[in-house]
Amino acid sequence: LGGVSRNAIIGKAHRLNLSAKIKTRSIPIQSNLTHSQNNNTKNEMINKINPNTIFHCAAESFVSPSWSHPTRYMNVNYNGTLNILDALKEKKSKAILHIPGSGEEYGEIYQEELPINPRTVLRPVNPYAVSKVAQDLIGYVYYKSYNLKVIRTRSFNHEGPRREKVFGISWYAYQIAMIENGLMEGPLKVGGIDDRRNFTHVRDIVEAYWISTEKCNPGELYLVGSEDDTSIYTFKEALEKLIKMSTVKKIDYVTEKEFVRPTSVPRLIADTKKFRDKTDWEPKKTFDDILIDTLEYWREKIKNNDHI
Repeated sequence: LGGVSRNAIIGKAHRLNLSAKIKTRSIPIQSNLTHSQNNNTKNEMINKINPNTIFHCAAESFVSPSWSHPTRYMNVNYNGTLNILDALKEKKSKAILHIPGSGEEYGEIYQEELPINPRTVLRPVNPYAVSKVAQDLIGYVYYKSYNLKVIRTRSFNHEGPRREKVFGISWYAYQIAMIENGLMEGPLKVGGIDDRRNFTHVRDIVEAYWISTEKCNPGELYLVGSEDDTSIYTFKEALEKLIKMSTVKKIDYVTEKEFVRPTSVPRLIADTKKFRDKTDWEPKKTFDDILIDTLEYWREKIKNNDHI
């Protein structure tokens, strides 16, 4: 989501006539956040920029490699966040820090526990999810201990343009676009496709992140995502809808072992009433918008030979 968030947030500022602030306030920052020896650099950066709001999008966000690299995921997602928090604490900053969590943190959810709410028990089943739980809770610690203005959200599945092709719907759309351009043959290769999710367009999620920094209370946890019945699908249903949208007929798919995760999360459906009541946010785009926009994005990338 990082690249999507960065560009959408800057675009949002332009639409709100904040262009003058873009040069001095809406600044994409690239920095190594994971090493404590770089703390002086981070402190200098915070002092120089003196931010009003920080959208902390830096993360290892693809679940599958986390089993092979659990230390890296904890280092990036937890230590990186901790170093930002320490820099803000040292400056005694009044900046708002948005920490975007993930519905994946809930992990093993039983049918009777749906829909998930902020009090639902966390049972993470992969190292990525554990690192995101740690990231979220250290944010809460610094809110309680040092009164930092930490905004905590957990967003559920979001898809759309600019999502890397390692993620489910983007992976399906990429392969379909490759077949349409004669660059590969079927069948599509997929992993586990039976998990059920409430899907939200990535642009709606970015809008929610922005609004959360304006309207949500620091320290409190807010779940974010579409909860309309028309947004709830399995990955298999999403895949088959994408296939029907293709210009090539009768595309088949096959499950490949290399794409199947050691553990799965069969159901992640959220109750986002708390966030909606606080912000009046509502998703504007439909599930079909997600699929069409993602497929068109990959068609354009491949047409321009910009997909390697």
